[in-house]
Amino acid sequence: MLRSLGPTAVNPERSVESVPCTRCQLRELPQFESLLPTEVALIASLRRAQIERPAGASLVNEGLSDSPLYTLYAGWAFRFKTLTDGRRQILNFLLPGDFIGLQRRMTDAAAHGVEALTLVRLCSFERDALWTIHREAPALGFDITWLAAHEELAVDENLLTVGRRNAMERVAALLIELYKRAAALLPPDSDGVPFPLTQQHIADALGLSLVQTNRSLRKLERLGLHRVADGRLHLRDVKALARIADVYGDGRPASRPLI
Repeated sequence: MLRSLGPTAVNPERSVESVPCTRCQLRELPQFESLLPTEVALIASLRRAQIERPAGASLVNEGLSDSPLYTLYAGWAFRFKTLTDGRRQILNFLLPGDFIGLQRRMTDAAAHGVEALTLVRLCSFERDALWTIHREAPALGFDITWLAAHEELAVDENLLTVGRRNAMERVAALLIELYKRAAALLPPDSDGVPFPLTQQHIADALGLSLVQTNRSLRKLERLGLHRVADGRLHLRDVKALARIADVYGDGRPASRPLI
């Protein structure tokens, strides 16, 4: 069983020894599209130091106008919005390679918050990096547009899940999505994938109560479709899960740009 969400400490960022863009381990993965050496050099010139933040740290604050730009290099995070009484809706989960802060650069203030789900390492960028990229490397500018459009599609899928799928269908769809995304970052023969979510995270992402979340997870596990142990998710029958979730295709994420 997944543990419930407990309080987390929010500590200041910590600078770490930066990995040069030319030796970025993410760029070696087939999940990410290759760039020209000149494009990698431009990204490196715009990047500031890599930083680490602990689990529970706020990476982007809702409503603030000075939120930064990041590429998530390692660890997991999530985007969320809250109501005045503290109720939270998780919009989507962020994995290594995801670009953080794009919406803020297109508007006057951050329309959502971003919180570290685990210890994260981030590549931070100058505030005017987007404009420099569009001006000096139009192909990279198109990549940023692609990332924005891809995130919109993900939000559309989440809206379908919350609006039309029942509790067990929602959980099944989320398990498949996160498993496929995490597996794309690992060797093919990996034993499961990291799964740092609590039941509260799942409930907040799917618009469910903790009771509904727990019941759905246990039912899917009793059916022999998945297992969560030692912080890792194992899918035992992806096709059966896909039928329950009404998800079509192989579920593998499309190859994508990396900024």
